[in-house]
Amino acid sequence: MSQEQQAVLQARNAFLTGRSKPLDYRIKQLQNLKRFIKEKTTDIANAMRKDLHKTANATQLFEILGLEGEINLAVSKLAEWAAPRPVNKSLLTIADDVYIQPEPLGVVLIIGAWNYPIAVTLQPLVGAIAAGNAAVVKPSEVSSHTAKVMELLPLYLDPEMYQVVTGGVPETQELLKQRFDHIFYTGSSTVGKLVMEAAARHLTPVTLELGGKSPCYVDKNCDIRIACRRITWGKYMNCGQTCIAPDYILCESSIQDKVINEIQKCIQEFYTNDPKSFADYGRIINQRHFKRIMALIEGSTVAIGGDSDESECYIAPTVLRDVTPGSKVMQEEIFGPILPIIIVNGLKEAIQFINEREKPLALYIFSSTKKVIKQMISETSSGALVANDCLVHFTISDLPFGGVGSSGTGCYHGKYSFDQLSHLRSCLIKKLNMEGVNQMRYPPHTTEKLRWARVLLLKQVNLSRWRQVAQVAMLAALAAFVVQRFLRR
Repeated sequence: MSQEQQAVLQARNAFLTGRSKPLDYRIKQLQNLKRFIKEKTTDIANAMRKDLHKTANATQLFEILGLEGEINLAVSKLAEWAAPRPVNKSLLTIADDVYIQPEPLGVVLIIGAWNYPIAVTLQPLVGAIAAGNAAVVKPSEVSSHTAKVMELLPLYLDPEMYQVVTGGVPETQELLKQRFDHIFYTGSSTVGKLVMEAAARHLTPVTLELGGKSPCYVDKNCDIRIACRRITWGKYMNCGQTCIAPDYILCESSIQDKVINEIQKCIQEFYTNDPKSFADYGRIINQRHFKRIMALIEGSTVAIGGDSDESECYIAPTVLRDVTPGSKVMQEEIFGPILPIIIVNGLKEAIQFINEREKPLALYIFSSTKKVIKQMISETSSGALVANDCLVHFTISDLPFGGVGSSGTGCYHGKYSFDQLSHLRSCLIKKLNMEGVNQMRYPPHTTEKLRWARVLLLKQVNLSRWRQVAQVAMLAALAAFVVQRFLRR
């Protein structure tokens, strides 16, 4: 039996004991996960520095704070999320208990990504724990130093219920041969298809957090200076290795030079005149990705940057101008610090350009006109749409984070993580009396029974509204009683 088979078997056996179902157990595990990131802060920061050239403060800001927030939210809201959820009834079921009961799925496989190896691996784990599942965590081998830190997780969590499997492609392939109750994958669309294919063999549901080319439309009437500050931050953070980073800019030719000039100013302000020596400017994860990104620049006009150093996996913040749809840089997700600018003739053409391509994980629009923003919302489709900013929707736990079409399926964050990794079980509890009400459903099926069926089945009963009406009636009666007593005096 392989190491991967053993990990899955041990997690399933632990789940079958039922010990992950009590909420106290889940809360304890979530608190232990928080203790892990607190006590291993230095180890995590050192690993992130080696893997992605991130500073300790950047690691806290972009990896740890969001994870802590997810844990705190899950602990505080778990009782509410896990409680039975009443639903509206028909007249036929008005005397019954009808509700949705969230229940654990079983064993969840979480395959993490290398670009934010703590956040995108452990945030799904928060949802898995909160929902009462066992989990097998597979960190990305590409961010190898951070994966090594992940191996310490069983020292904090239930080591049987929550397994960590490290390794490369062979280990991942072996894991995908096993039967899981849900697979949560973050990464490229190419690997996402392989994950979905493997899951289909066992009819296992999947959450695929993928990517794609996220467009950024800059309206000529917006505040271009502020727009470019926010675009520059969103694009070059983590050296462009962010799944929701703006992939390319769409704008009219009349503002292209101004956009380039403003981005140039922002690059100098954020990363100085020498980004290579600046502590807060990252590096490409490895030389394979470095070569891939540098090849994308070929055939395009460099307006800003373009410098590189393969020995350090360094690529300067770069802007390409007058890029055509057929350029190499427009044929795949860039996932690096290269920002192409494509000229369009206004909003209508920008919308057409976006709709002719795969649905993106995020869509950004910068405009001071509400009508323009509303038109972009109504006439396009994407995992998320953000107006006049970049990336910040990821920080809001009440917004579902996920893609659509080739950019992903399923979503997470906050309660959405809990629901995604739960089975929402429909429950109806009926008493063995009032049999007369059921006569209309038994043969023979007469016209009179059909008439009653229409009344009993099609008439929805909103019990909460009736409770409100009853409360108002009671308060009115009480008020009338008090007034009468007062008048008698």
